[in-house]
Amino acid sequence: MSGKDSSILKSKHAARASYTGAAVFDALTSEYDDWFEEEGKLIFAIEVRAFRESLASLPKPWLEIGVGSGRFAQALGIETGIDPSAKLLGLANKRGVSVCLGRGEQQAFSAMSFGTVFLISTLCFVNSASNVLKEAYRILVADGKLILGLVPKESPWGRFYELKKKRGHRFYKYTTFYSYNEVVELLHQAGFSIEKVISTLFQKPSEVEHMESPHEAFSPDAGFVVIVARKDRSKSAWPALMR
Repeated sequence: MSGKDSSILKSKHAARASYTGAAVFDALTSEYDDWFEEEGKLIFAIEVRAFRESLASLPKPWLEIGVGSGRFAQALGIETGIDPSAKLLGLANKRGVSVCLGRGEQQAFSAMSFGTVFLISTLCFVNSASNVLKEAYRILVADGKLILGLVPKESPWGRFYELKKKRGHRFYKYTTFYSYNEVVELLHQAGFSIEKVISTLFQKPSEVEHMESPHEAFSPDAGFVVIVARKDRSKSAWPALMR
């Protein structure tokens, strides 16, 4: 990525990248990004704090799949991000993130080119969660880490967003929410071994009033869960992904 940190990189495949919700995020870029400074300011701070519990042990370089406007990348020090929304990437680029237009399922990067891959509230928006995780496995170095931020479907927050989806919310109507156990199974199938789980956001939706300290281990009452997983080299089922 040297020499191109300030530009939007477009591979011949990534330049054509899109998914159903990408146009929505392009059309509502300001509304999406403003949420982090308004209604979601404290929620964002709580989630960032949970991620910071594990940052020191993560190998570089870092990539965020579904980087959006770069809020998390800027807060956590993630150098590179990929997203199908060109307008959101414009904001991420202004926040100092080296960006690539594309989807997480695409082979936009070389094999074994990142030490850590972040998926922060992204899995619910992609077309194929399993394909995104397989691609993350391919681009990670041996023993690389995957950090996944999840709103569990079974949590109070998951039920809150599911209701928004059913009511046709402009963002959430495109989502597929997963339970914690479903994500664990997807990670294992993709060749990852879970090392650490952190739970936070125990306050109820629309009642977030104070900062929270994260708790280690999964809690069904948590509205946000951070899963730290390691690329397991013993998984012989994925040798073709290294090509």
